Amino acid sequence: MKIDFTKSPDGLIPAIIQDANTKNVLMLGYMDQEAFDTTQKTQKVTFFSRSKQRLWTKGEESGNFLELVDIKSDCDNDTLLVSVNPVGPTCHKGTDTCWAEENTQTYGFLSTLEQIITSRKNDQENQDSYVASLFRKGINKIAQKVGEEAVETVIEAKDNDEELFLNESADLLFHYLILLQAKGYTLEDIVHTLQKRHK
Repeated sequence: MKIDFTKSPDGLIPAIIQDANTKNVLMLGYMDQEAFDTTQKTQKVTFFSRSKQRLWTKGEESGNFLELVDIKSDCDNDTLLVSVNPVGPTCHKGTDTCWAEENTQTYGFLSTLEQIITSRKNDQENQDSYVASLFRKGINKIAQKVGEEAVETVIEAKDNDEELFLNESADLLFHYLILLQAKGYTLEDIVHTLQKRHK
């Protein structure tokens, strides 16, 4: 990796800090050659502080270190993407990120769908929704629906109608998300289980 620190008059280049697991951006700092070398040597992210005018290891006072996982440079070799495991909140104001956002794992639209299911489950004014009706019928009915959708998915997998297969797969996943919530779990719990197996 050839990093071009000479593109900036002060020898500093931006370092975007990203959580290695959630992929959320935590903060932006600046590194010079010495900060970069120190980061690699100590495996703790070190910046050049423009306010203090010295090297500054994130967490040196708070203990909220950024443990290095990986560093990549961009196509122009003048910006770094630093993948980390944060120890505690990243921002000096006590928040997970410097944008005051929670550093939580999301799974795109599947996370949105989980939130919709939770909302329908808890919405006392809209008990006529399909999701609310399933929760009212209880765990046996929800589990039965997952079983039915699984069988239909298997049947369509053996056929050549791709649209039907995808629709049945979507129905299966949707009802599985409902089952997870009925049991008090989320996708995050399943991901953690898979990660444990992977190790």
